[in-house]
Amino acid sequence: MLAVQRVLQSGRFILGEEVKAFEAEFASFLGGGHVVGVASGTDAIELLLRAMEIGAGNGVIVPVLAPSAVAAAVRRAGACVVLCDVEETLTLCPQALRQVLEKQCGIKAVLAVHLYGHPCEWKALEEVCEAQGVLLIEDASQAHEARFEQKAIGTLGRASVWSFYPTKNLGALGDAGAVWTSEAGLAEKLRCLREYGWRQRHVSELPGINSRLDEMQAAMLRVKLPSLPAQVAKRRELASCYLSRLRGVRLPLVREGCEHAFHQFVIRSEHRDALQAHLKLRGVLSAVLYPAALHQQPAFACAERFPVAEKAVREVLSLPLHPYLSEAAIDAVCAAVEDFPA
Repeated sequence: MLAVQRVLQSGRFILGEEVKAFEAEFASFLGGGHVVGVASGTDAIELLLRAMEIGAGNGVIVPVLAPSAVAAAVRRAGACVVLCDVEETLTLCPQALRQVLEKQCGIKAVLAVHLYGHPCEWKALEEVCEAQGVLLIEDASQAHEARFEQKAIGTLGRASVWSFYPTKNLGALGDAGAVWTSEAGLAEKLRCLREYGWRQRHVSELPGINSRLDEMQAAMLRVKLPSLPAQVAKRRELASCYLSRLRGVRLPLVREGCEHAFHQFVIRSEHRDALQAHLKLRGVLSAVLYPAALHQQPAFACAERFPVAEKAVREVLSLPLHPYLSEAAIDAVCAAVEDFPA
């Protein structure tokens, strides 16, 4: 592959020209701003919080239905994880958020996860956060090419975090991540923090870490980025096939004014485990993302109840969806679902 040869011939494997080029190209793809490549989406959250001086003594609200990496990154930044329930799209609930902010002190930021590729209700969340004087940050790691009211996800606020894990809509060949921001000063601070706090080599001005996007991953992402719109368009086309043909299960919601990226196609069933076993016998692979809400996991356990998320984790099931899936395969999946004797 020419991109691999280019990196090998350069002799530069960390924070070289490929990273610079990808940062510029991804920023342009998003419509402007500044992109800082880092080693993973988890690191992106930690570094952004640290760059915004959110840490010890501060609370960060995260949706209780989210990858555990989100909460882990908040902890790594030194902040306290504060959980909040989701709404029926399984993204952060504005009403629940208001209630949490009204009863808890010390909240500095809210991390809104565009789960499965569906945009959060950004305007409502923004109004709540502005009224309470807290920052609202996007986790766009599952929402490459999604849109909220025609604006690209990841550019709705001051900053967003991204993962390019191989299974993402835009995936590298290993771990990779980035932070997008509209602020040049914040981007410069992030570049410093991602490499030991260096502005000048071997001189640490800030207590940074080692979280560098390597050249090979950046080169792969540069190759794949131009095809992202077509790949997501294909995901939407296949999702539309599912939506028109599936019966007997609860289908994913798409809020008006949103363009879903369909990182996952998630149905819901009160008989989820039996349905998954049935599909496996029919040769259809499926996945449960996620089998436990954050408060149900030992590392983040709490006694508070989150009814919407608790019901969702008993019901959600991801069906096969990727740009290379055929309509015949979609038909076979739908037939298997319809044959389930619920």
